Amino acid sequence: MIKHAILGLMLSCLSPLALAQDEVFDVHVHVWHGEKSLKEYYAQLEADHQPVTRHSGIYMAIKGETQENRRKNDELIALSKRYPKLMPIASVHPLDGQIAIDELKRLAGLGVKAIKLHPHTQHFDITDPQVRALCKLAGELGVAVLFDNFNIVPGDSQNLFNLAVGLPKTQFIFAHMGGLDFRFWNSLFLARTAKDFFFDNIHFDISATAVLVADSPVEPEFVWTIRNVGIDNVMLGSDYPQLSLKQASDALEKLDLTAEEKQKIRWGNANKLFGGGQKQE
Repeated sequence: MIKHAILGLMLSCLSPLALAQDEVFDVHVHVWHGEKSLKEYYAQLEADHQPVTRHSGIYMAIKGETQENRRKNDELIALSKRYPKLMPIASVHPLDGQIAIDELKRLAGLGVKAIKLHPHTQHFDITDPQVRALCKLAGELGVAVLFDNFNIVPGDSQNLFNLAVGLPKTQFIFAHMGGLDFRFWNSLFLARTAKDFFFDNIHFDISATAVLVADSPVEPEFVWTIRNVGIDNVMLGSDYPQLSLKQASDALEKLDLTAEEKQKIRWGNANKLFGGGQKQE
């Protein structure tokens, strides 16, 4: 009885922030091989003693393989039913025209909250009108769009910025926050000062880039950029299997951010954007 009373007193003295330190939302997890990949991800987390509260599972559609894309999307959704921590990020190919439009509508009806598009892996141009039409529809359906943004090709960030500015009702997540070209995104600080121009529909995950810049000469500038784009718009991601969640979490801890800022990046922002989902014990 006394032990229980002491434990209760200790817990009551902890701040909500302290109690939330183990809450982690990994928004960038590739499950290339379905359940096999998912089990390998969980095994890595266990080996690393790395907690995760929720995480994504990403698929990327292949142009023209519409039946296989639908099957893979359904497989991902089914996995999320068996593994409640998983939030499916499905995919369509924007150059598949009406088939992609119909699949996006179907996915939204099934409760999918985000799709993944990758201009270079999927081989399309960000400025293609079909890309804009698909992203516009996603916004109307309440589906966020996760884009690769490692700036593999110069101009990617500028094109993504123009796309997002033109579609203020669509929520965009730009993965990797521009890679080592992250400096461009400081422009959001000024974009917010232009009346009726920018509507805060751009979010970022800092997967891979945070691991790259932590303990580097550009780390202070990266932290400055995170604050300029807005702490409330930045999320943690691992980019599994290329990198682990532990690497991403350790990199975040090295950044000169406050505990509250880190908690928002680690868990709060993604949970707010994607909503719902019961925390798993």
